[in-house]
Amino acid sequence: MKKKTRCYIYTRVSTAIQVDGYSLDAQKDKLRKYAEFQDMEIVGEYSDEGNSGKNIKGRHEFMRMMDDIEESKDGVDFVLVFKLSRFGRNAADVISSLQLMQDYGVNLICVEDGIVFFITRTEIHKLRDKSIIDEIRMDIV
Repeated sequence: MKKKTRCYIYTRVSTAIQVDGYSLDAQKDKLRKYAEFQDMEIVGEYSDEGNSGKNIKGRHEFMRMMDDIEESKDGVDFVLVFKLSRFGRNAADVISSLQLMQDYGVNLICVEDGIVFFITRTEIHKLRDKSIIDEIRMDIV
């Protein structure tokens, strides 16, 4: 019998995003359906409510998830997020978090964006460019 791929799901909302239809429940539902379709086992769920993605300070559940990855607590292969912007909006934080995940063999899937990052140095550079663009967009709005 094939061992299921293990994953965490991470969701985050700020008040402005919640109004736009990206509620925690909607994100969790989408991520759970994706995991089921991909035959993944969700072994941890982390949610930050009302926290900005501009930095990881104050995002206690995100930090707890990263600590669990560092401790290899559940032997996960992936973190599922609804969109890259839910993972973070600050390019430096996103890149440093991904580098830490890479150190422990954990990859990122942005379900709604259709992005699967098997994290390599090239992918980190691509992600840095997208994060910077997202930061600029948020500053314009």
